[in-house]
Amino acid sequence: MDFFSLIRIFATNNPYKKLIMMKLREKINKIITPGSGNNYNKVYDLMMLIAIIVGILPLMFRTQIRLFWYFDLFSGVCFIMDYILRWVTADLHSKRKNWTAFVIYPFTLMAMIDLLSILPVFNLLAPTFKVVRVSRLLKILRIFKIVRYFEPLEIILAVARKQSTILMTVLSLALFYIFITALIMFNAEEDINPETGKYLFENFFDAFYWAACTLTTVGYGDLYPISSVGRVISIISSMIGIAIIALPSGIITAGYMDELKSRKEEE
Repeated sequence: MDFFSLIRIFATNNPYKKLIMMKLREKINKIITPGSGNNYNKVYDLMMLIAIIVGILPLMFRTQIRLFWYFDLFSGVCFIMDYILRWVTADLHSKRKNWTAFVIYPFTLMAMIDLLSILPVFNLLAPTFKVVRVSRLLKILRIFKIVRYFEPLEIILAVARKQSTILMTVLSLALFYIFITALIMFNAEEDINPETGKYLFENFFDAFYWAACTLTTVGYGDLYPISSVGRVISIISSMIGIAIIALPSGIITAGYMDELKSRKEEE
């Protein structure tokens, strides 16, 4: 069926109009759904990845050249097209198979990120438009779009969703440990810092910041205990912190391998 035949079908009350529209939307959905496997999908994914990269590239430079304007225009057009195609096929990649899928789609997380990523395009057309003067910050959101087209990140998010209960438990444990350690150190480290002539921890937030850095073994060196008691607490905190930090790493690694295995079995 050629293009003019399709025009004639949609211009008249042809009974096959609804069926053809459904088939067309299904084809579009296969193209825009990452990992579909067909050649059109691979080309589309590559085009969107390029659009994301060239859309982020200007953020790496202080000075803006004319070429970046075309980069923004290209990425903006791609994002608008992608948003529209995903909206018109919302019912095909949603649990809701009726009109409510189209109503709810704009309020989903990824749809809102897509929409905010599009807003900087208006700054190209009207640079004085006050609403989009924060376009440089909104462009940063485009990096989150890469999750949809970069499979390793998508798998990590899938693992995080499946293991959310366990990960939240570990996070709660880590926050509780940071709080307790900060509280102990805040009251134990009462010596005056000879370099500043003040307390090492002037407020509880300083102690909380130190405890978080110690737990993660980052060790910036801007805050460190100077008393013997404080140093003993710091040693204990660091040793326990290593074990707590290792917990989510093991959970995510095991979940990642299980997700890869299940996806291979499905293929």
